[in-house]
Amino acid sequence: MQVLALTNDPLLRSWVPSANHPDTDFPIQNLPFGRFRTSAHEAWRIGVAIGDMVLDLRAAGLIDHADMSQLLSLPRQERLALRLAISNGLKEDLPIDKRAFEKALLPLSAVEMGLPCEVGDYTDFYVGIHHATAVGKLFRPDNPLLPNYKWVPIGYHGRSSTLNVTGTSFARPFGQIKAPDAEVPVLQPTARLDFELELGIVIGQGNAQGSPVKMEAAEDHVFGLTLFNDWSARDIQAWEYQPLGPFLSKNFASTLSPWIVSLEALEPFRRAFKRPEGDPEPLAYLSSTQNSLKGAFDVQLEVLIQTRAMREAGLPFERMSYSNFTEAAYWTVAQMVTHHTVNGCALRPGDLFGSGTLSGPKPEQAGSLLELTQGGKQHITLSNGETRTFLQDGDSIALKGWCERPGAKRIGFGECIGTVLR
Repeated sequence: MQVLALTNDPLLRSWVPSANHPDTDFPIQNLPFGRFRTSAHEAWRIGVAIGDMVLDLRAAGLIDHADMSQLLSLPRQERLALRLAISNGLKEDLPIDKRAFEKALLPLSAVEMGLPCEVGDYTDFYVGIHHATAVGKLFRPDNPLLPNYKWVPIGYHGRSSTLNVTGTSFARPFGQIKAPDAEVPVLQPTARLDFELELGIVIGQGNAQGSPVKMEAAEDHVFGLTLFNDWSARDIQAWEYQPLGPFLSKNFASTLSPWIVSLEALEPFRRAFKRPEGDPEPLAYLSSTQNSLKGAFDVQLEVLIQTRAMREAGLPFERMSYSNFTEAAYWTVAQMVTHHTVNGCALRPGDLFGSGTLSGPKPEQAGSLLELTQGGKQHITLSNGETRTFLQDGDSIALKGWCERPGAKRIGFGECIGTVLR
């Protein structure tokens, strides 16, 4: 489309100097949406990141409200029009209404970021096939994938009340834990706290109850993607998850990055989606030509750790793992939306999907400590000599994500950081 060609042009530059830096996550081609405020006493405002600044959309005259749900609900044509207006006001070459935009810019360092939207409902999927296989091998070496995995986009309903924005610390959770040789369980803090490298899918337009969303229209109901860490207490999970799945092992905290990268910004990084040779084709309701041609998104992902000792010594975060959304995911964003609604379930603006852990095919691309340590059997040695099987108090985990390819401008997702407290 013409708007996408104009706003995603890799040669486009901004009059905001930091947006033209080659390492920025937020060039003019990105324009991710989030919520911010300048003090704890004011309401959240809607902003767009540009370099190291945030543009207040209402102050710039681009919207007349501060309701993110209303913005998420926009039809795609109106979203495209808004993206073009933001781009036209920030572009270096003959910007439109530059003075109004200058007055509406604030340094990101001077604002507090919140969750990018009010999340009403949250569903965690399990689309990472390499994660599902690796974890399955720990418990079922001869049959790691259950029979339904290649037919159903598996998921469970989580809890939105404990979603936290990046930078938030959380307490180590308590729960029932039963050791293999114990006769009864005990209530105690988890000793096997883990991270999960995921992407979040933010719903835009909703659908009425009883009106399933077909594959051809599924992406019209998705506003964009964000980084997501679904913290997990593996020892609590092992005791509680049968027969109904995760409960207290998952709902104590999840961390979300503050920026939603729109599907429009991700357009240059689409890839074909295809099943491995010999795998069954999805049922007809989960299939479309468009999904096969460009239903996948080429997002690079990274997990980093900074322990308390590293922080006190002034040492930076160091990488633990990396992967790629396209290589990791067995189901696409569109398939998740369509399957979630096929039974008549209603989605609402701001609903959140977690992708599930996005591990790559290689051992060093595992998206959780459960995989990296083979269920806690192998220690990971960090550069300062510390070792880990699972997370300790004071550990901070950072997720990063970005897209890049020849002929397109690199865009990023910012950071998603959480810290474990005692």
